[in-house]
Amino acid sequence: MKYIIRGQRMEVTDALRDYVEKKLSRLERYFEAPPQSDVTVTLSVTKGQQAIEVTIPLPGALLRAEEKREDMYASIDFVVDKLERQIRKHKTKINRNFREAGSARALFKEDAGNGQGVTTLSRDEEDDLELVRTKRFNLKPMDVEEAILQMNLVGHNFYVFANTASKEISVVYRRNDGKYGLIESAE
Repeated sequence: MKYIIRGQRMEVTDALRDYVEKKLSRLERYFEAPPQSDVTVTLSVTKGQQAIEVTIPLPGALLRAEEKREDMYASIDFVVDKLERQIRKHKTKINRNFREAGSARALFKEDAGNGQGVTTLSRDEEDDLELVRTKRFNLKPMDVEEAILQMNLVGHNFYVFANTASKEISVVYRRNDGKYGLIESAE
């Protein structure tokens, strides 16, 4: 994998760069061939918190993880653990849904131990993919500001609404920095 490592409000030392590359190279064992796309790594310091954000674009998927700790090396360790869990979950999903040859399944290595090529995961990891609730509701047309107010009233981190400006279904959400984001359809 090729890494693009940059720092925001901090200098990336050679030791830090080597540590990031060493830790992220652990992920290569999950792939048949290392991804040809560039892995983007952003290191930053905000209010005493050492943060790392890693984005790995893959064919048909985007792996992204972010971690904030008081120590940058701990942040790096935790973000790699998050990415490993994402890869295992994605691999399980692919093995469940795409049993035919030549699919996206060829992206990940198959386990050699069980002879069938099916990923062996603990029962807990498989249960993470279980849908436990479905909700249906009518979307009231509103503007973004009203949707933010509604979201705050119900105490959620996101709110789905019919956007009066774009005439599309949109989502407002509360970001980690306390500000708000808007998700709209790209069409």
